[in-house]
Amino acid sequence: MTQYFALYPDNPQPRLIKQAATMLREGAVIVYPTDSGYALGCHLDDKEAVTRIRQIRGLDDKHHLTLVCKDLSELSTYARVSNNQFRLLKNNTPGSYTFILEATKEVPRRLQHPKRSTVGVRIPDHPIALALLEELGEPLLSSTLIVPDASFPLTDVDEIRERLERQVDLIIEGGAVGIDPTTVIDLTSDTPVLVRAGRGAIAPFGLEN
Repeated sequence: MTQYFALYPDNPQPRLIKQAATMLREGAVIVYPTDSGYALGCHLDDKEAVTRIRQIRGLDDKHHLTLVCKDLSELSTYARVSNNQFRLLKNNTPGSYTFILEATKEVPRRLQHPKRSTVGVRIPDHPIALALLEELGEPLLSSTLIVPDASFPLTDVDEIRERLERQVDLIIEGGAVGIDPTTVIDLTSDTPVLVRAGRGAIAPFGLEN
């Protein structure tokens, strides 16, 4: 049976955040709000939960999920960050970006790009997501909540409950969210490369549409 928590977007209830973090540690797949829409999330090391997310999304194992981190310190545990990259990240996080960076040995090989040893990481700008990450004490493995037959991510909580009842363990409602995905920027080369334009502005990275 899927549980449902209604959290205050600006000041999420600590008791419910703690419950959600406990469920994640025990293998739950959850739906939670971010600054760029609702997302699916699970514990980093839970292979079964990762498989469930892929099944919900209709993804094969070649599609890599994103590590969602609470801050730059945590991010740098899982991605190699040069001084120049750090400045870019510091000036643009938290925010609606996913950054492609070289993975460290802390990232399981199955979660890295098979040829490039890279990983997608982000720091969301949403109080509920950040509170959950703080309580969990480690990143969430995450994916945008878009089902196989949909053109856009699911944003209506009633529809999410209807579509994902019994497929996820917890749905966290956190108020209205947008439908624009994160902007994806590859920082592995000397200059930033735009992979996907989304909610995050690209001008700070010297890029143009």
